[in-house]
Amino acid sequence: MVDFLSADWFRSMNEALEAVTPESASTWRVVFEWADGPSTLPHAMTLSSIERSVAITLGDHLAADALVTMSYVDAKSLFDGSLEPATALREGRFKLRGDTEAIVAMANALRSAVASA
Repeated sequence: MVDFLSADWFRSMNEALEAVTPESASTWRVVFEWADGPSTLPHAMTLSSIERSVAITLGDHLAADALVTMSYVDAKSLFDGSLEPATALREGRFKLRGDTEAIVAMANALRSAVASA
């Protein structure tokens, strides 16, 4: 297993996301942000769908459709598959702001990628 947010982790996630076909052709960007992570790691990442291609990149994006704010530990758990998005939402473990359609599309893409990674 690769370390969360390492170059190998981004490469692995993007390989898994290549196999994901978004449910619609809409373009969306969702930023994940946490303030409590190690200072040596990024504070944010962006999951995007552009022209039916889904990818994850380092940092935030000024043109994001939505923002997901959570703790570093919850972000790590969400992306390694040990925390289900529905459970985290139900338990109030993250805050959502922005376009709910983008958030739903992102959650579906993420679930597919994590399942195949």
